[in-house]
Parts: sequence; structure tokens; C-alpha cells
Amino acid sequence: MNPGANSDGGWDRPAALAIPKAGYFKFEQGRYGPIFPKTPANYGFTIIARVKPGTQEIIREHGKIIEKLLLDDPSAFASLKLHYLRWVLFEIGSESYFMYQGVFDTDFDKYTEDAVMLFRKHGIDTVFENLEGFPADWKTNVPAFIKFVREHQHPSFLEYGEYPYVSADEVKKALRVKSALAGMLDQMQ
Repeated sequence: MNPGANSDGGWDRPAALAIPKAGYFKFEQGRYGPIFPKTPANYGFTIIARVKPGTQEIIREHGKIIEKLLLDDPSAFASLKLHYLRWVLFEIGSESYFMYQGVFDTDFDKYTEDAVMLFRKHGIDTVFENLEGFPADWKTNVPAFIKFVREHQHPSFLEYGEYPYVSADEVKKALRVKSALAGMLDQMQ
């Protein structure tokens, strides 16, 4: 268990984890670089990269592509085991930057490999194509995609979980149980 984790591992007590500057406690080699630890918020990353000039509206439109994909196929990203994503465009001086924050239940490299596979499967491009330095051959060169993501990853130094170390599937299961119980109680009245 990670330092700072609940001693009993329970989900019913909030937990926070202070993370070293490197983004991990002990170096362990993964497929493409260091393995980042699971935190009370689960796995995740924050990618920050400079936007190619003139592509801000393309990036915003890409959000609509993802929205439509999930309206048409709610399970499109199921294999990513996502809790949430957050995309932000912001300015520093006269330059635009893109921030991609994601929290998910798989490790960093698997998430990225699965994302490339899903983009190919659904015939969509990645928003990252609008970022400076992103590899043009990303669809056939997964290591180059992951290299870009790792180079632009900014590890957090604190992560908090109100229900620590709980997977997205566990949250959904609990909500299904809650809904079923509420339905039963409504039937009894």
C-alpha cells in the first residue's frame, strides 16, 4: 500500500497522499518509463502542452466529437476505466496551452495504449494532434505517443480521495445497488 493510505484500506475514510517531485516513491521500470503509484484518487495524469497557433477552436470542436461519440455509444471508452477527464485551454503571455487531466483505474501506460486503440477503433483523431511536438505517426507508433504524453506529464504532489482507492466499476456497482434498494423501498410503500 502507498504511504499515506488508510491503515485499514477502507473506502469510508478520506485519504490524502503527498507524492515526491519525481511522481513516484520508488523507481520501478514500466513498459515505457517509471510506474506511477496508485493514489487515493486512483491513477491519473496531467498533460500540459503548448497549442499549435490557430488550433484553439479545433481543440474546442474536438470536445464535441467526444461528446457525440459517447452519446452514440456510452461504452465507447469503457476499457479506459475513467473516473473523469478535464480539458482546459489557457494562455500564458501570448501563447495558448492545453491541459488534459484524467483519473482512471489502469496504469499510465495501459491507459495510453488503450486510448490509441480506441481512437483507431472509432475512427477519430486525438486532440493531441493540435499540440506542438506531437508525433504525426501516433496511430502506428504507440511508443512515440506515450513518449509525448510522458514528456508533458506534470505529476501532482498531493492527491485526495473522499472514497479512496475505489474503482469506477465499484462506484457504478454501489450506485446500481442504491438504485435497486430505492426501487424496492418505493414498491413497499
